[in-house]
Amino acid sequence: MAAEEHAAEHAPTAGEYISHHLTHLTNRVQTGIADFSTSDPVLKLDSLFFSILLGVVGCFLLWSVARRVSSGVPGRMQAAVEFLVEMVDTQAKGIVHNAESRKAVAPLALTAFVWIFLMNAMDLLPLDLLPKLWAGVYGAMGHDPHHAYLRVVPTADLSVTLGMSVTVLLACLYYSIKIKGLGGWIAELFSAPFHAHGPAALLLAPINFTLQMIEFAAKTISHGMRLFGNMFAGELVFMLIALMGAVGFGSFGGIALWVGNVIAGTAWAIFHILIITLQAFIFMMLTLVYVGQAHDKH
Repeated sequence: MAAEEHAAEHAPTAGEYISHHLTHLTNRVQTGIADFSTSDPVLKLDSLFFSILLGVVGCFLLWSVARRVSSGVPGRMQAAVEFLVEMVDTQAKGIVHNAESRKAVAPLALTAFVWIFLMNAMDLLPLDLLPKLWAGVYGAMGHDPHHAYLRVVPTADLSVTLGMSVTVLLACLYYSIKIKGLGGWIAELFSAPFHAHGPAALLLAPINFTLQMIEFAAKTISHGMRLFGNMFAGELVFMLIALMGAVGFGSFGGIALWVGNVIAGTAWAIFHILIITLQAFIFMMLTLVYVGQAHDKH
């Protein structure tokens, strides 16, 4: 009886439970919302581990299908990959009209879709499964298991999604310079969107340049924030549903809450399959659109 009371006294509150699940495994404590230290940068080890692992898994899956491809009746996996490749290729042809550029842009879009889909799909694992396993390993290593932090959805980490959107920005800048030439691209920075001639062009040049910089920043930030916001919100809903089940187990007559937890968790997981697929598709399409815009002359 005393042991049960002791466990109840030390059980985390709802706020502590959510705060624990929203804390990253890092190499050192982050001192603020944004920490740009270059001498000792903050590394979110869990995001790095799972994003790299799922990137390798995605590459291995596509490679294994490619090496077993046959001209006969395709298996389910081959049919799914062929459908995905054809879908990406069709979208790329409709947006990026330069055939030479599509040789690199279409694989980039396909990689983004598969990688983001796999990272998003980590949200479908039981919420406490991997964190509990990590807590056991962390405790066995001689550390306090209550401070074993682990977040398994890399796309719910803003640094990951912004890193991917910055990569898309760099691809856009590369193709802008490649297609228009360095001089043509620089000239466009000061001439678009308000095209003018003569003295008016000099007056509008600073305004044009400012608007171009705002456009680059807005597209990059919104590209990463959109994916992060949706996945972070989905992860938070799973935590609230898990708390519903915990309250059901811990209260008299809480069977209704436990049943509600099962029903709500199942319904949200099924609906979340659509969200994780849609978010991967949207990121892929915006990648194609932004790179396609880099080929257009304003």
